[in-house]
Amino acid sequence: MKGLIALAATLASWAQAVAAEEGMDGAALYQQNCASCHGTELQGQPDWRSLGPDGRLPAPPHDATGHTWHHGDDILFRITRDGTAAVVGGGYESDMPGFGDSLRDAEIRAILDYIKSTWPERERAYQRERTQQE
Repeated sequence: MKGLIALAATLASWAQAVAAEEGMDGAALYQQNCASCHGTELQGQPDWRSLGPDGRLPAPPHDATGHTWHHGDDILFRITRDGTAAVVGGGYESDMPGFGDSLRDAEIRAILDYIKSTWPERERAYQRERTQQE
């Protein structure tokens, strides 16, 4: 198990290095691909915990007031790449599309790294622990 955790950490570091080498700016990628729903300040949509008229939840915040930090890296990556409905399954409906056809894996990781960089240490530590438990 420790070997898998070490491998995951190594791969994550490698992805960050690739993103840096390719000049990927997670903040800019977030603004281009995510901010229209999740807000320019990661604040999400109003009443994000209540179903809208369409029966779907509005886009949650990605700042410390939301629940993004409650999830490990793998689930966050898969939600971003494949879309929430594909990850949750069971007929769950969501407005969150998958970005796997429009963003490379390294770009998705750069966006997630940017989001995580905005959290206070307590949330970052909790999220790191969740990632290690995956």
